[in-house]
This record gives sequence, C-alpha cells and structure tokens, in this order.
Amino acid sequence: MLHRELLIDGVFLGGPCDQGIGKTVQRSPFDGTVVGSAAEAGRPEAAQAIAAARDAFLTWRRSDGPVRSELLRKIAATVRARRDELAELMALEIGKPVALGHGELDRCALTFELAADLALEHRPERFDLTFDPRGTGYTGMAERLPIGPIFCITPYNWPFNLAAHKIAPALASGNTVILKGSPLAALCSLTFARLIHEAGCPSGVLNAIQCEAPTAEWVARHPDVRMVSFTGSPAVGFHLKSILPEKRVALELGGDSFAIICEDADVEWAAKRCAAGAYGYAGQVCIAVQHVLAERSVYERVRDALSTSTGQTPSGDPREPGVVCGPMITSDAADRVMEWIDEAESFGARVLAGGNRIGNVIEPTLVEVSDNAPDGPRLLTEEVFGPVLTLAAFESFDAALARVNASRYGLQTGLFTAHEDRIAQAWETLEVGGLVVGDFPTLRFDNMPYGGTKRSGIGREGVRFAIEEMTEWRSLIRRQAP
Repeated sequence: MLHRELLIDGVFLGGPCDQGIGKTVQRSPFDGTVVGSAAEAGRPEAAQAIAAARDAFLTWRRSDGPVRSELLRKIAATVRARRDELAELMALEIGKPVALGHGELDRCALTFELAADLALEHRPERFDLTFDPRGTGYTGMAERLPIGPIFCITPYNWPFNLAAHKIAPALASGNTVILKGSPLAALCSLTFARLIHEAGCPSGVLNAIQCEAPTAEWVARHPDVRMVSFTGSPAVGFHLKSILPEKRVALELGGDSFAIICEDADVEWAAKRCAAGAYGYAGQVCIAVQHVLAERSVYERVRDALSTSTGQTPSGDPREPGVVCGPMITSDAADRVMEWIDEAESFGARVLAGGNRIGNVIEPTLVEVSDNAPDGPRLLTEEVFGPVLTLAAFESFDAALARVNASRYGLQTGLFTAHEDRIAQAWETLEVGGLVVGDFPTLRFDNMPYGGTKRSGIGREGVRFAIEEMTEWRSLIRRQAP
C-alpha cells in the first residue's frame, strides 16, 4: 500500500512505523477501495516546516537565476518521465480520468519550464534620472525581490498543475514554500513534493505538510509566513483574507462560467466544446461551463446538439480509456449535486439528458431553464462543481451580458460569435477575469494572467503574474562621487 510522508527541511517524516505522527487513510472516490495512507502534521511539524522555509530563504534568495532555472527544468523533466504513474495515482485517489490526468501533467511540466525561462530573464531595471534637474550625477535602479516563505494551499482537483502555479513562480523568484494540499489529495500532493525533492530541490526550499484546518490557519497567521496563496472555496478564501489584513493573500476561488452562443456560431462545435467543458472531470473544475445562453433564433438547434453531446459523454470508472466524467470526489458532494438538480426541477426546470447516479458517478446532466426563471434555485446562483449544465435562451445580446454580470462570480466567459461588434461589447462589458472567443471558458493557457472578480478571487496567477504577486520592488538611488 502506498504511503507518503511529510517533507520538512529535506527530511521525510511520518513513515508507516512512526507512531509519533498521525496518519490518514485515502480511499478511491469511485469504489471506496483503500489507495494508501499519508502522514498528517500537527503544530510541532508545522512549526518545523515554517522554520525550515525561513532558514532556507536566507540562501535561496541569493541563488543565481541559472541555478533556479536548472532545478525547474529538472522538475519538468521528472514530471514528464513519471507521467503515467502520476496520472494513475490521480485516477485512484481523486477520480480524475486518466486522459485528463495526462493533460494536467503535460501542463504541469510546461508551467515549470515557463518559470525556468523567467528565472533567466530576471534583471534589475535601470532608470534615467536626468529628466529631473536634480538627477544630474545620480543613477537609479529597481529590482523585484522575493518576499520570503509562502504558504501555498492547493485543492484536490488539480493537485499537480495548480500546485505548480504556486511552487514554480515562488522558486523562480527566490522564495521558499510550505505546501499544504487538500486532504482529499494527500497522496498526490506529498508525492509531488517528493518528486521535487528528488529532482534536486535544496533542503527547506520546499516543505510539504498535510494538516487539519486549525493547524493550517495557525501557519497562515505565523509572522514568518510572508504570503498565503490559496486556491479553493470562496468561504475559506475570504475567511483567510479577513484574518490576514496585513499579509499578502492571493485567492483563486470558484466560478459558474457562462458560454454565450450567438446566431452566427458553429452550433455543433459550440455544443461539443460546452459539453467537454461542463462534464470533464465531473465538472469539478473552477472554470467548468455551468451555464449556456443560446440566442433564440438558434436555441432549438443548440438544445438538440447539446442533448446529443451530453448523452455521448462517457462516464464511469476514471481508469477506463475514453471516460471523461468520473466520480464526484465524495458521496456528500454527489448528494449535494443531486439535491440541486431536484431543487431546480421544483422551480420548473427540465432535465433534458442524464440526471441519474450510480454510486458517486453522476451522469452528465443537461437542464433546461426558463429564460425568466427565478433566482431561487442554487443551480442558477451558486457554483455546482459537478457535471451539470444549464441551458436558457436569450432575446438580446445586452440581456445575455447582463445575465453573466448578475452572477456573484467572475472567472471566465466563452463567446461563440464572429461579430466583431459583439466581441468588443463583451470585452468592454463583462465583469470577468477572462473572455474566450470561439471556444469554451474552460480554456486556460499557463503563461497568461488567470484569476477572477467578485467572489472568484483576488490577484492573478500565470507564472509571470504570480511572480509579481510574490515579489516586491526595491529602488536604489546612488549619487556619483564628484
């Protein structure tokens, strides 16, 4: 049985026979079988991780760009070399279909390579001060410098690439890391930390713990932790922000992304992409498509095409080739999604496809809602984080944009149209972090700024933009000797 230890200051703690550190048992969300066990830190181990990150920062911050770049490239190469093994682990522990796991790991490697490139590009910026008469005889320079240990809290659904989006920019910019993965993905997170250690990461530069919420909050509050980078639910994220008013906090939170299909769209393409974006990994993706708004003139065509695409989406055992919609992460999560579908039906919604459940696997489900449906059903107002897609018609483009902006979230929106005036209007009007034209809102490229507005978060990821969050400018002005 697989067991994973904590990583603190280059030492693995909490082995199978270590009675001094607690353990958790990790089970498959698909069939409940035991996948392995993981060590769990208490406050003493968390304190050791903080101290290790603090001490390692004193030397890592002074490391050269080529040294950091070489490490990041070794990590990328190791991820690629172990791609099949890590994808299998995700399928077992978090129910991610193997094909989607391979895709995540490919992106994870690219994320580290992007950071490796940026580690080499870092240079101080020099300023001409002679624009001001006082500047004669002076030189000016400014540089972005690392801030110190960063507490990185990651979710279960992307345990490798979302962790990479915190670890890679932190290491590239000279910061050190304390990683805490989701308890639902403890084996994945601790395996990733072990991989990074074995790739040559110096002791203390990356530390990895699993712990309960009170211990995590204690770490976040600790004065030696200079920043908290959190990906997860709005409730937890904004709680962290509220208790850390004087500390840097980056929040990547939830969403209920929309796709707008206009009359000139390629309906078949749009339907296939929206189905893929809604049902992949059982919709447990923060930029999964949750709502499709179709222009009235093409509404019936969109409805028929989406119904077909929904019914053709393979679901079931995440280890089976071709399956893209695996299980919900827990039975409680599956219960909640089914409850929300039932609630929407009580408000007059109609299930067009799917809607059945076997164990923790919920069939891809398409729900038709009235274009003037009340705001009561949670399926219309909250993030479902499950394989459910709503469909409604819109009469005017203005109304479609207003419906998107009425959401309490604002991650990304997909727009299927070739009309430049509509693209420009959406760009200027939508209150979201990103607009994707001609494809689903689930599309993300790892070198671009990524994040949301409103309840979707604070700050931006994407390697270069995360580096900006994790560093601060320092200026140097020098008077030349006469």
